[in-house]
Amino acid sequence: MSRLPDLDGVLVEKYLNRFADHLTVERNLSPRTVEAYLRDLRQFQIFLQPPGNSVPKMDGLEQVDLLLLRQYLARLHKSCGRTSVARKLSSIKMFFRFLVREGVLQDSPVDHLSTPRREHYLPKVLSAEQVSHLLDHSPPGQFLLVLRDLAIFELTYSCGLRVGELTSLDIGAVDLESRQVRVLGKGSKERILPIGRQACSALLNYLNERGETQQEAPLFLNQRGGRLTARSVQRNLKSRLLQFGLPTDVTPHALRHSFATHLLDAGADLRVIQELLGHASLSTTQKYTKVSFTHLTDVYDQCHPRSRKKD
Repeated sequence: MSRLPDLDGVLVEKYLNRFADHLTVERNLSPRTVEAYLRDLRQFQIFLQPPGNSVPKMDGLEQVDLLLLRQYLARLHKSCGRTSVARKLSSIKMFFRFLVREGVLQDSPVDHLSTPRREHYLPKVLSAEQVSHLLDHSPPGQFLLVLRDLAIFELTYSCGLRVGELTSLDIGAVDLESRQVRVLGKGSKERILPIGRQACSALLNYLNERGETQQEAPLFLNQRGGRLTARSVQRNLKSRLLQFGLPTDVTPHALRHSFATHLLDAGADLRVIQELLGHASLSTTQKYTKVSFTHLTDVYDQCHPRSRKKD
């Protein structure tokens, strides 16, 4: 796990090490999430003592005040969106609260700083027709890899998986007979998801061609026999989109968004979609209602006699 270098009274390494242990052990956060927190703190550390400057802006953490924090936020706003700024501020806020809990500081100056309002965006989704075009046609290529990629995209869309959840699957996590997959999501929370018939068929074809039976083996392999990475899934999806003339700004996560939006359009309950996606909060799932309403508005504008634009 990454550790920040010691800086003469500024963001002392031992506190960061203890903070990293707190995130890992007590809060049960994933290594990737812990790394993100530490990366944000590293950026704040550079602000406190720029490279090559032997004199830090502050002699110690107790001297970090509201004015200094506002200066840092002003710098962030020049290069980051509001969502990124809010995340970085959250990392600093959590670290200072930890220091208060440990008795290092009496209070946290970050608590007096308001968090920037997050930007609201609608997730990128494919239409049902575009998804069908992506999954119902076979591009040229090595037969095993073509089968693998089809199984990947079918499973992602069938179950609404995050790409990290997909690439971490082992063969033993999939039960094709009962059409279920066991997924380990954020916070190491496990959920059991149903697999659609077409996704089951694609997985069966891939595994039969591959000839692998060991339950602990990765479900999806690269050409060298190692576990497939999220970056490779993204690259392979973009190649497939190019071949079929589909939008190339679509990511594997867009298949997850499409899964949720299409279920909602078909009348699925929002709570059910929340469970399938593994969202801790219903408010996270509710953004799909906006996507669905946007779709309904587009259809209305195209079809209603009093809404269609006249040529």
